[in-house]
Amino acid sequence: MSNDAKNLNRRFWDERVPIHVSSGFYDVEGFRAGRISLGPDEVRDLGDVLGKRLVHLQCHLGLDTLSWARLGADVTGLDFSEPAVDAARTLAWETDLRGHFVQGDLYDAPALLGGGFDIVYTGIGALCWLPDIERWAKVVADLLRPGGELYLVEFHPANWGLEPNQVTGVPEIRYDYFTRPEGERLAVDGSYAQADAATAHNDTIEWNHDLGSVVTALIRAGLTIRELRESDASYMQKFTFMVQGDDRHWRAPPDRPNMPMMYTLRAVKD
Repeated sequence: MSNDAKNLNRRFWDERVPIHVSSGFYDVEGFRAGRISLGPDEVRDLGDVLGKRLVHLQCHLGLDTLSWARLGADVTGLDFSEPAVDAARTLAWETDLRGHFVQGDLYDAPALLGGGFDIVYTGIGALCWLPDIERWAKVVADLLRPGGELYLVEFHPANWGLEPNQVTGVPEIRYDYFTRPEGERLAVDGSYAQADAATAHNDTIEWNHDLGSVVTALIRAGLTIRELRESDASYMQKFTFMVQGDDRHWRAPPDRPNMPMMYTLRAVKD
């Protein structure tokens, strides 16, 4: 990623940290009171994490990172936003949860954090900020111990380029599925956590990474794919016609065709 793109994206995220800390979407107060922010599938998939060394890449406020700590893992979080890392450290102190948080570039993670981790955890809107998926996969491999696992939960690339028509709400293809190397320049004011928030830094540069590229990059980095699940459910209401189920996930209603919204990928370092 060029320094211009990195600085543009960092300003975007730095500005949104206080918005997210105070938003109902993240429910930091609920976390302070004892809840965990992880989905039930994530907790079930990884099972007992007591004593396991887990690193969360692109950890943002550290809610998911500290949720794994609340379940017994020895956690480290990395993010390129200094305000986000400060918020994560504050939250760890407020909740008396042990977590080590480092500010730095993801591609520098092995140098900053070392290796030998049992679990690399990442996803949910993370990969689109990375220009080089092959280099990302190498970072994951370098962080893991032999036999260690990557656990990735991410928005599905098939709907990354879709946006609702402003009149009908019907999804329309707005952006390339296969992003150009220089990335897609976007401009969005406010935040997904608070749409009416007043923001000044609204420009970003993002990259969509198709499933084939992600899987191939991990294989080339020496990981074995154990599982790849696609889902029609999302943690967020991307389109107004989506309805929320008892599991709090959003899906297309029965009278509309479903579409892939998220995926879960598990891979082990040989």
